[in-house]
Amino acid sequence: IGNTVLHILVLQPNKTFACHMYSLILSYDRNKEGPGSLELIPNNEGLSPFKLAGVEGNTVMFQYLMQKRKQNLWSFGPLSTVLYDITEIDSWAEDQSFLELIVSTKKREARQILDLTPVKELVSLKWNMYGRPYFCFLALFYILYMVCFTMCCVYRPLKPRTGNRTSSRDNTVYVQKMLQESYVAYEDELRLVGELITVIGAVVILVLEIPDILRVGAAKYFGQTILGGPFHIIVITYACMILVTMVMRLTSTTGEVVPMSFALVLGWCNVMYFARGFQMLGPFTIMIQKMIFGDLMRFCWLMAVVILGFASAFYIIFQTENPENLGQFYNYPMSLFTTFELFLTIIDGPANYDVDLPFMYSVVYFAFAIIATLLMLNLLIAMMGDTHWRVAHEQDELWRAQVVATTVMLERKLPRCLWPRSGICGREFGLGDRWYLRIEDRVDPNKHKMMRYTEAFKAQDRDNCDKGSEKLETNGDTSCKKELSALSLSRNTSRTSSHRGWEILRRNT
Repeated sequence: IGNTVLHILVLQPNKTFACHMYSLILSYDRNKEGPGSLELIPNNEGLSPFKLAGVEGNTVMFQYLMQKRKQNLWSFGPLSTVLYDITEIDSWAEDQSFLELIVSTKKREARQILDLTPVKELVSLKWNMYGRPYFCFLALFYILYMVCFTMCCVYRPLKPRTGNRTSSRDNTVYVQKMLQESYVAYEDELRLVGELITVIGAVVILVLEIPDILRVGAAKYFGQTILGGPFHIIVITYACMILVTMVMRLTSTTGEVVPMSFALVLGWCNVMYFARGFQMLGPFTIMIQKMIFGDLMRFCWLMAVVILGFASAFYIIFQTENPENLGQFYNYPMSLFTTFELFLTIIDGPANYDVDLPFMYSVVYFAFAIIATLLMLNLLIAMMGDTHWRVAHEQDELWRAQVVATTVMLERKLPRCLWPRSGICGREFGLGDRWYLRIEDRVDPNKHKMMRYTEAFKAQDRDNCDKGSEKLETNGDTSCKKELSALSLSRNTSRTSSHRGWEILRRNT
């Protein structure tokens, strides 16, 4: 019952009352330091009161609990050294990491805890010592891997075409070699090494990604921008395309260019994932994800309807015309592609001044230019501008959360020998087996001086207001105007002196 009450207090909107009641309930706990303590008992979701405060974004309760956990090591004048207990915060030995819970929640208030002590110092220590070097090495390794795969695709096994052309529009010169012909020369053996590296890399990607999907859940794993959801979809699809290409190569099936081209596009687009490790590029990737999966997805539905309608109209108009003079609409798929290019103003309206164009083409193209170019493209620009304005206010906060998610991911993937535990064991200071983070703090004496000035000026203003109210109560109705004028004069005098004090305080600050 006591543990349930503690969890309920964490969710209370009245933070001050909740902190006092929390302390009162813990005062009756018999096992304050043992494993049976009320603070260590999780709820049905596996969250202790400390983790629940972080997930809910209750910064007041989080700071209150951290003040209970800290140990003052020493202090000398304005300098002091404090040990913060990071047993539940550190993700090194936690199955359900506190940092991972914060970055995976949808509440913006929870991300504010990343700027509080000691979470901010812990994340900075992990990222600067291990996270950033490993992440940069991983980015370089992935780029070299993609260069290897690209070279294998560029020099894929092809041979000259032997069959006759069946159409005047057929311009195929080379065709794919069979499996027996693909690995004969020395250059083929070099390409085989690169292809083996590519396939092994795809298998490693699937082996690393699938356990996280099963652990976290597909909805949270692919749906969270901070956790890199869209990039996880890209890299898994890329690995699947590599395996499909391998199967088609081994079975000598024609058409391997389809999965190979998809893999090239997806693999190189995944390079943008590594931009999250750099403060200059990280916020831009967040904005790109918001625009693609927000504005662009909604806009594509409207664009598809417009393109489908006008492409059908263009195909019907040119259905009776000679395709040699105006070949942009010679069949329905080409009509769709040409209309898409017209929609994005990639090409101009097709025209041949040596022949007469149908009259309805001019009418339909005029309507298409008004709707597509003037209306819908400007609508997309306005939508993206609004998204940019909204995301710009929190892009730095989202980028810091991405850094935390990346740090937790690397710490979970890398072996323990490459990523030792951060902090200091409590046994060095006689504090048991719990782990602590040592933080040195410097107290600015001017800050306390400013606070004393502030309290003095506030007290002076309150005394002046109290004196003015007493004068109003003791005066009669006959001398009301005289006393009000005198009161206003005294208030102006006191306000002037108080105003000088506030001005001095502002200048010193």
